[in-house]
Amino acid sequence: MTEENNQSSQEGQQTETNNKSYQAESITVLAGLEAVRKRPSMYIGSTGPRGLHQLVYEVVDNSIDEAMAGYCDTINVTINADGSLTVRDNGRGIPTDIHPQYNVSALEVVMTKLHAGGKFDKDSYKVSGGLHGVGVSCVNALSTRLDVEVHRNGKIYKQSFERGKPLGPTIEVGETTDRGTIVTFYPDTEIFKETITFDYETLVIRLRELAFLNKGINITIKDLRPEAQSKPVEEREKNFYFEGGIVSFVEFMNEGVNKINKDVIYLEKKKDNIEMEVALQYTEKYSETILSFVNNINTHEGGTHVSGFKTALTRAFNKYSESHARNAKEKVRLSSEDVREGLTAVISVRVPEPQFEGQTKTKLGNSEVKGIVDSLVNEGLSIFLEENPDVAKSVIEKSLLAAKARDAARKARELTRRKSVLGSSSLPGKLSDCSERDPSKTELYIVEGDSAGGSAKQGRSREIQAILPLKGKILNVEKARMAKLLANDEITAMITALGTGIGDEFNITKLRYHKIIIMTDSDVDGSHIATLLLTFFFRYMKELVEEGHVYIALPPLYKVQKGREKWYVLNDDEKEAILEKIGTEGVNVQRYKGLGEMNPEQLWETTMNPETRMTKKITIRDAVEADHTFTMLMGDEVAPRRKFIEDNALNVVNLDI
Repeated sequence: MTEENNQSSQEGQQTETNNKSYQAESITVLAGLEAVRKRPSMYIGSTGPRGLHQLVYEVVDNSIDEAMAGYCDTINVTINADGSLTVRDNGRGIPTDIHPQYNVSALEVVMTKLHAGGKFDKDSYKVSGGLHGVGVSCVNALSTRLDVEVHRNGKIYKQSFERGKPLGPTIEVGETTDRGTIVTFYPDTEIFKETITFDYETLVIRLRELAFLNKGINITIKDLRPEAQSKPVEEREKNFYFEGGIVSFVEFMNEGVNKINKDVIYLEKKKDNIEMEVALQYTEKYSETILSFVNNINTHEGGTHVSGFKTALTRAFNKYSESHARNAKEKVRLSSEDVREGLTAVISVRVPEPQFEGQTKTKLGNSEVKGIVDSLVNEGLSIFLEENPDVAKSVIEKSLLAAKARDAARKARELTRRKSVLGSSSLPGKLSDCSERDPSKTELYIVEGDSAGGSAKQGRSREIQAILPLKGKILNVEKARMAKLLANDEITAMITALGTGIGDEFNITKLRYHKIIIMTDSDVDGSHIATLLLTFFFRYMKELVEEGHVYIALPPLYKVQKGREKWYVLNDDEKEAILEKIGTEGVNVQRYKGLGEMNPEQLWETTMNPETRMTKKITIRDAVEADHTFTMLMGDEVAPRRKFIEDNALNVVNLDI
């Protein structure tokens, strides 16, 4: 017997007592599976890619529940060569004894009855994760086939299903010293008509997040599909393990950023069966990043736990500031926004009965959580500030500067509004607007340079395409407060043209163009300008990116012409492929140094005609990674940026941020 098996055997013996309390009678049944296949979107959100990946999360959530209960420390996810997916854990294993109500194995009950499982029995799981909470039975119902293998009490049990129906009873097939559950499923093409192909990167994002939120758990993912085997190992296999949990999460987000407090502040508390963790660190950035989770669910809309955190944060700093002021003049009242400038924080709570609000059901509504988070953060942070006066002083000084800058930004906004009202037109003079007034039909081209802007104005479709030329490179907003942004002519022109406002005043319903297309030269300077613009949108108009309104135009680098035929190509590889196909004799190859070299007709044909142009839609698949990347590329720290460029310069043609 190997050391690993021996350890697993000992663990199995140690948890025998716990297993006795997790038996068939622990499985509570609330409903059947009849409606799942008829209305799958009700249970998994959609039948597109989002719903497909929700199946994986439902299975993984069961393993995470075992980990949160203290019985599992390893979860392996494998995308198999045949397109199926396997999730394996080393938890207790789903009970296999006969269920007293249904007279079949508890395993079969869990797999065939909706809302059946140990998480409804508070003695089995105090807290459980998952957003939809429909469980593995829903995965079973929406799979052409599902195979489950349980290692429990020294035995191996198996059962297989087709579209939710058992192919036979649970059977014992052997003995083992391991423990845990292995689920393999094949998504049903009758349900997922758009695709049944799992996206490796999408799964990586969620699994990394779960590893951060559950410290000490080892989560792996492997892609064994044939098309993945040609990729480097690091692009088809990943291992996530963070001993520091959410402390590691904050450190990951702040990599390459100048920190005010070197060590992440970590607070932990449990009260009334509610567990709470908070990790926070101040940086010299001007933006804030607060991520919040409830039972491993990302609460994008915040909720009572975030409200409690913000209230306590403001109170703790104001209390410290007032108690250490040498005179009345130094007693300055800081706002919540002021003390959050440069803050990176992760709030994770575990609630037995979470109540969610909001359109996407990702806003926590439990009122009792606010007070618990408030008291913990206020108490813990107050102690930290007293013990670290240098950090306290630095954050307060930064907050005071933020307060002054906020006031300056308010005055700048008011001045901008007055200019708009008093001026003959509320739109910037350099904007060439379109005639169509339905935003869903219109496009705004943000164009690098007056020369290209002139060609774009002449070559465009005047009905639906508006042109806004930019002069040079805009301000790097990663290194500037809002007051400085609003003093920049190019940025204020963009804000005015888009019509949404900025920051706290942003209102996407006022967006004047539903397609915003960044059009720059195909060179290093053009890429830099595009990155500066994307940084601005990500930091101050993030919803534009989240809602899919931002695009990058892909102008050609070459025009290849032979006789009357011509081809526009994006890069050297495409050019060589064309030349190999048509031959080099009598071929004219023109390289465009910039957009300004194209006449209006060429610019329309290659880059602006909706029928023939190529554009790249900018989306945020991984908000944490995007934040990390923008900070690294546009922030103060040079070393991480240099390493990033060295690692990627030879590997990519276009960097997908």
